[in-house]
Amino acid sequence: MAVADKSSSPGTLNTPLAVHSNIILAAGLVTVLATLLIPLPTPLLDMLLACSISLAVAVLIITLSSTEALELSAFPSLLLFVTLFRLSLNVASTRLILLQANAGKIIQTFGHFVAGGSIVVGLVIFLILVVIQFVVITKGAERISEVSARFTLDAMPGKQMAIDADLNAGTITDEQANKRRAKIVKESEFYGAMDGASKFIRG
Repeated sequence: MAVADKSSSPGTLNTPLAVHSNIILAAGLVTVLATLLIPLPTPLLDMLLACSISLAVAVLIITLSSTEALELSAFPSLLLFVTLFRLSLNVASTRLILLQANAGKIIQTFGHFVAGGSIVVGLVIFLILVVIQFVVITKGAERISEVSARFTLDAMPGKQMAIDADLNAGTITDEQANKRRAKIVKESEFYGAMDGASKFIRG
């Protein structure tokens, strides 16, 4: 039975980024650099923060609806870009707070909603979120990516031998064997890239 190539199916992260990858990369880098170097007006910062939140929700929905890893082949690169974009927004918002004592309506509304306008409550919640983010989420994701990459690489020779055995037995054709080999290579590249991306995020 032929293995369907789902990496280019509609609705995944692979298709739109693969078609316009150079344009998206250039625009993203220019945006990140501009956010880091140029003081942003408050309405523009609110708009960029809204875009960041919307992008996070969209990525979460796509990842939860995906059925296999190859549908998210562009996810490691997207993860790195989103991380850099959010860091640049942190720098821009900190600059506005220090220079103008105003970081926009989104940050102000979120602060009142979470902390209720109390500095002590906000500080305690911030420390709890930092511990959860670093110890639970970041360390856990890094460990999962590392183990997945290791097991994928260790399983590659066995999968290649199984494909060769099926090909010699005549149960699959040369085209099907090539598709399966390509899928194995893409899986190993994906998990390796995820391992590197998780280490970059951890810092």
